[in-house]
Amino acid sequence: MDTRTAHSLIRFGLGRKGNEPVPADPQSWLAEQLFRPDPTRFDPAPSTARGLTALREDRQSKPPPGQSRSRGIFRADAAAQLGNALTTAAPFRERLVWFWTNHFAVSLRRPASAPLIGAFIEEAIRPHTTARFGEMLLAVMRHPAMLLYLDNAQSVGPDSPAGLSTGRGLNENLARECLELHTVTQAVGYTQADVTSFARVLTGWSIDLKNDPPGFRFRPRAHEPGEQTLLGRTFPADEQGGVAALAYLAAHPATHRALAVKLARHFIADDPPPTAAHRIEAALRDTGGDLGAAALAITRLDDAWTPLAKFRAPTDFVIASLRAFDLPEDRRPDLVAVLGALGQPLWAAPLPNGWSDRAADWAAPEAMIRRIDWAHSVSARATEADPGTIAEASLGPLLSQATQSAIERAGSRQDALTILLSSPEFQRR
Repeated sequence: MDTRTAHSLIRFGLGRKGNEPVPADPQSWLAEQLFRPDPTRFDPAPSTARGLTALREDRQSKPPPGQSRSRGIFRADAAAQLGNALTTAAPFRERLVWFWTNHFAVSLRRPASAPLIGAFIEEAIRPHTTARFGEMLLAVMRHPAMLLYLDNAQSVGPDSPAGLSTGRGLNENLARECLELHTVTQAVGYTQADVTSFARVLTGWSIDLKNDPPGFRFRPRAHEPGEQTLLGRTFPADEQGGVAALAYLAAHPATHRALAVKLARHFIADDPPPTAAHRIEAALRDTGGDLGAAALAITRLDDAWTPLAKFRAPTDFVIASLRAFDLPEDRRPDLVAVLGALGQPLWAAPLPNGWSDRAADWAAPEAMIRRIDWAHSVSARATEADPGTIAEASLGPLLSQATQSAIERAGSRQDALTILLSSPEFQRR
């Protein structure tokens, strides 16, 4: 395995899985993952209707904590998504799914999200990972998981029939986060008036829990009447006004710029070279926001093939470790519990901006001690592993002489594997 192959598996992928065959042409291998159908299939497939039905029934029956149908769906979906990350043969594509899931973070900090996040990924994120950003944005903004998480399901136009009869009003959370985090960002100079106007545009975008099946519903009686102005553009009333506003934001140059910087930060460095972001931005601009084209552009950047500069966040670290060990399913730890213990609980980002992509937020001394403790614990499960073989298979030419020597001098198999997982080169991607 040469250095370029190692980078394709580690930086762009999720880490090599055991001794799986390595790609003969790393760049072609990455490109094929973008333009072939996503191989991921879940049985049963996550379903928004099933999640909302569970939520409705839980609200009616009020089961004890931890015994709700909603929590059961979350556990099943979490196990399926994590299991897929450990075994997928298309790890670059899967990394992109996880990247966009974090960009459009929906969190368990809002408990109603629990039975919906798996469906959110499979219905709003995965199908659009290599499509146009505008398609993903519309799917995300209409999805009940996002509408519940950011409170738009209860947002009512003050001058709408529902607003005038009930006195209820706007909730600006979804509009604000869409502008600040998902699309143009503060760099475009939007104002509070823009946030309020956009919130009015999105009134009526709600959920019908009583319908069979339950799901998204546009409620005309809750929609603020009249045209609204956003960033100097006027959008009509009704649902199509919201669709048009989202299409405008998705295609905005500031959105392309913000997405390019975020992609460059994820794949290249915490502070990526401006030239790298410019190349990704150009790919988005020239293709009308094609995310597959943007991902392909990253693989063609010289900066993306330099020595590993990104520090692995806990989820990255855990997935890479278990892919390297290639443990059978019955010997894997409870990954939801592991991620919580390491400070990155699954789908539970504290804020709508998702989890940080910077080393400074993950490399504190206490966090590193927890990683080493977990590395020692999980290494005990790899009872038949040869540490030298795993080190060579997982890192190849990136394995340093110092780490190799330390592995060889270790007093036990468990200690040797702990040294590998704790080494500076394994901690990076």
